[in-house]
Amino acid sequence: MDTSAQSGTNFIRNQIEEDLRAGKREEVITRFPPEPNGYLHIGHAKSICLNFGLAQEFNGRCHLRFDDTNPVKEEDEYVNAIREDVGWLGFDWGEHQYFASDYFEQLYAWAVELIGKGLAYVDSQTPEQIREGRGTLTTPGTESPFRNRAVEENLALFTAMKNGEFPDGAHVLRAKIDMAASNMNLRDPVMYRILHAAHHRTGDSWCIYPMYDFAHGQSDSIEGVTHSICTLEFEDHRPLYDWFIRSLEIHNPQQIEFARLNLSYTVMSKRKLLQLVQEEHVRGWDDPRMPTISGMRRRGYPPQAIRRFCERIGVGKSDSWIDLSTLEDCVREELNETAPRRLAVLDPLKVVITNLPEQRIDTRAANHPQRPEMGTRTMSLTPEIVIDRSDFLEDPPRKFFRLAPGKEVRLRHACIIRCDEVIKDDSGEVVELRCSCDPETFGANPADGRKVKGTIQWVSTEFGQQVPVRLFDRLFVEPTPERAEDFRQCLNPESLQEVRAWVEPELGQARPGTVYQFERIGYFTPDTKDSSLDAPVFQRTVTLRDTWAKQQGK
Repeated sequence: MDTSAQSGTNFIRNQIEEDLRAGKREEVITRFPPEPNGYLHIGHAKSICLNFGLAQEFNGRCHLRFDDTNPVKEEDEYVNAIREDVGWLGFDWGEHQYFASDYFEQLYAWAVELIGKGLAYVDSQTPEQIREGRGTLTTPGTESPFRNRAVEENLALFTAMKNGEFPDGAHVLRAKIDMAASNMNLRDPVMYRILHAAHHRTGDSWCIYPMYDFAHGQSDSIEGVTHSICTLEFEDHRPLYDWFIRSLEIHNPQQIEFARLNLSYTVMSKRKLLQLVQEEHVRGWDDPRMPTISGMRRRGYPPQAIRRFCERIGVGKSDSWIDLSTLEDCVREELNETAPRRLAVLDPLKVVITNLPEQRIDTRAANHPQRPEMGTRTMSLTPEIVIDRSDFLEDPPRKFFRLAPGKEVRLRHACIIRCDEVIKDDSGEVVELRCSCDPETFGANPADGRKVKGTIQWVSTEFGQQVPVRLFDRLFVEPTPERAEDFRQCLNPESLQEVRAWVEPELGQARPGTVYQFERIGYFTPDTKDSSLDAPVFQRTVTLRDTWAKQQGK
């Protein structure tokens, strides 16, 4: 399996190799620690491939741990979706699935230990007072008036907090570190807050919950994680994690930070993605226009393509932007090798072949031009077919090599036809073409060897099927919508268009999850949600080339 960790090298891989060579670590244990408060997106895929890939390469293991310390935002739905996404990407955590909530008793005991050592205290200030007291980047913080409470009083108050004797916000537990520290994270950070909310796993057993910064490093320590790999925004939190570990004298995982994935023409904030869902700008977390893993799976992206993408972009220490076209190129490369070919017409124009020798002429067509093992199929040419409207011009420019009055074109896998007559309606719109065929030119390699420059797709109206097709485009028109004052103002009003298309007959029973190349158009798949076996709803996975860049003049 290709992952970003296994192909080539990166600074994290080098660090792990050095740790093993120097005897600093005897094994490699990594972890992927999502908070179950939303669906995973492509940025998480980079972390998944990195953590699981490194563990595989060094014959170690990777834990799947849900950091479920905020009952207000976390749900079983998200837990199940995360498990499905990680498994679909091709990774297996085996028996090593954990929850931060598994460690609530131990975390509480460690908090009590820190209180006993005089390293934590109960603060009774309001959240606003605590926030103001932290100071700024240029001015030190102010010590809380409750900072020097006696150990016994702190223990009694913390026990009462645990027993539910106080309302939300009445008290918090804070670490006692340094209110003048240049690193704001060390200015007596909050360790526990009161939340009278049911937890998705522990129910009402707890009404105090640890903050992420307290639970995260200790959870790594409990599990014996050797390399705690996370994104750069946690670099300033590392001194705090180390302080907790040293103060408790427990196993010390090594935290290593890497640059998060910034992908153009999308947003990567779970808060903003949730906003898109709740405000119905999209049709759920798995909308194929979303950058979520479930959305990409529904759109027809192969997991191999996402792993290839994560390998291609590499692992670095500096933030950078990756163009969405890089991901789309990886999808095209994978689907070009695996997707069977079919003909489809998205904007149909009726064509009548006036001299077809028979009412039906069958030809054979390869399912994939480079993979003969994928076999062939029968295509039936009949007197009435449809072609794409863009393949005909009544008054074409000089280098237009498709159909025009008096001009010839080859029907893919069939024969050469010539346009003899153009039929229009009362408004002047072209509604039908009358064409004649050259019967000697049937087949991919006609005996007479006569050639024309243009080849177009077609579908018989007698044997073909009409199906709905969704044409997805980029969700945003700006490359960096997260930088906008209101990212929703950057939404692409044409990110979804729906048409009725003609397709080859067997596509009327296409199975959801199978991706086809509609020749000359793009890659399409039946939607896994809205399709049935005899009524597929096709959607575009990706175009045949980066048409967006061409539209933007790049």
